[in-house]
Amino acid sequence: PSITTGLRGLAYMEVHVQGAASDLHSGEYGGAVVNPANALARIIAGLHDDRGRITIPGFYDDVTELTDEQRAAIRALPFEEETMRTEVGAPGLGGEVGYSVLERLWVRPTLDVNGLLSGYTGEGAKTVLPARAMAKISMRLVPGQDYRDVERKFAEHVERLAPAGVTVRVEALHGGPPWYAEPKGAIFDAARRALHAGFGREPVFTRGGGSIPIVQSFEQTLGVPVVLIGFGLPGDNLHAPNESMSVENYVGGIRAIAQLYDELGAE
Repeated sequence: PSITTGLRGLAYMEVHVQGAASDLHSGEYGGAVVNPANALARIIAGLHDDRGRITIPGFYDDVTELTDEQRAAIRALPFEEETMRTEVGAPGLGGEVGYSVLERLWVRPTLDVNGLLSGYTGEGAKTVLPARAMAKISMRLVPGQDYRDVERKFAEHVERLAPAGVTVRVEALHGGPPWYAEPKGAIFDAARRALHAGFGREPVFTRGGGSIPIVQSFEQTLGVPVVLIGFGLPGDNLHAPNESMSVENYVGGIRAIAQLYDELGAE
């Protein structure tokens, strides 16, 4: 079992690239009219360098770097890169050079394309020169980063990368702050005891790569610490077809939560 002590923040963007007023014949106009799909591909390719770092100027300025103690704690966790690769069915793993897989997942900011739309995508061939192209892009943020500041820097960088002959519009869809809590104090002690009671073993402290913006709001508004406890596994296909949870973890989670309520009531 594990207790989550940190989550990444989020800045979710849409990039719209407009070329001609309508789709054109690529044979009649290709090579003279700028192709928005090509332009968007060029923009996206310019968002990372060859070492996996995000190229947005100032993007890393406010990132809170891990202490040696925090990095050592992550290295000590039971984690096998090959097991993860097999579980997700990927031919290999990659990311920012100089950081472990868990560090990339939990405590380093990222930028990912979540969706692309342009041109003809149906069966067979259609030699279209598209009038527009769109990409949905999300950035996961870490402590120190402000999602509103990142949104602004992203938009400015995309506009710099855009070639002549197209217009670009960048829209921020939604965002939220990162969150981190030092795993100390009565609430975390109670959570440790509860998880041990539910699963028969000591929990470990982990972080999550996803985002739950309201967690920080709870902490700030209510003035109380937040503890996140989940009972899913990496192979449960979160947000994917056949999402599941093991019966063993489900039952263990019930025991742990019941014990946690007892622990909190006794404080």
